[in-house]
Amino acid sequence: MRLLFSIGAVLVAGVLAGGDVAGLAAPGPKFEPPRSEPQRLAADKDAQTVDVELILAVDVSYSMDMDELAIQREGYAQAIQSKEFLQALKMGPNGRIAVTYFEWAASTDQKIIIPWRLVDGPETADAVAAEIMKTPIRRASRTSISGAITFAMPLFDEDPYRGLRRVIDISGDGPNNNGGPVTVARDAALEKGIVINGLPIMVKEPSYSTMDIDNLDYYYEDCVVGGPGSFVIAIKDRDKFKEAIRTKLLMEVAGRTPERPVVRVADKDKEPRVNCLIGEKIWSDRWGR
Repeated sequence: MRLLFSIGAVLVAGVLAGGDVAGLAAPGPKFEPPRSEPQRLAADKDAQTVDVELILAVDVSYSMDMDELAIQREGYAQAIQSKEFLQALKMGPNGRIAVTYFEWAASTDQKIIIPWRLVDGPETADAVAAEIMKTPIRRASRTSISGAITFAMPLFDEDPYRGLRRVIDISGDGPNNNGGPVTVARDAALEKGIVINGLPIMVKEPSYSTMDIDNLDYYYEDCVVGGPGSFVIAIKDRDKFKEAIRTKLLMEVAGRTPERPVVRVADKDKEPRVNCLIGEKIWSDRWGR
């Protein structure tokens, strides 16, 4: 069964409003004793804690047409600003996440569009959305999902925030055809406790010229994603593009787990439904290298 979620599956409950408790104070200015060093460090550490450290890794290979790239950009920007996203954000134990956004193509082609940013409400969400939209759209050659995962992993160590979860969110419209095997990169991330979710884009009929494959959603399930609660949301209708992105972000912020978690290929009794080296094979058959 394919893991295809609709926005209706991720309804966000209303946030319970809590009133502030006013303390009784003696007349005159209130004396605040200076914090000890351990207290200060504890406060600083708490200030840097977020519910999830989220890396958005976005495919900009030539198989993506300009319209898809524009819709993809708009989808992420609008999702982060949406009422549903902001409600889900506030329902977390810390009420804030850290996010970074980069575009990828070949194994050596990754470009950070947004460095790590804290999102804790409408103002910071609007700022991140504006950053996404102001960067010129670009396209590049090859598709290296393994390169994107490998590039993403050390970004968590550079992140000034500390999340309860670490998630890499991969979106793309084709299989890995450059760099190391995708399963090797995926398993390296899983060993570090990182969760990988997938957004396979399947809005066009598979074409030899663009090196697309049938059942890209199966490929993502069996070869790309993994970790506790990992999931795949396939986009098969261009009109559902933005809705799928919003659903995915809501699930990641809320830390929801699908009914059937996706597991590693190594944990399966059967072979993957799609050859995890299919992209490399297509490239080799076409170009002889």
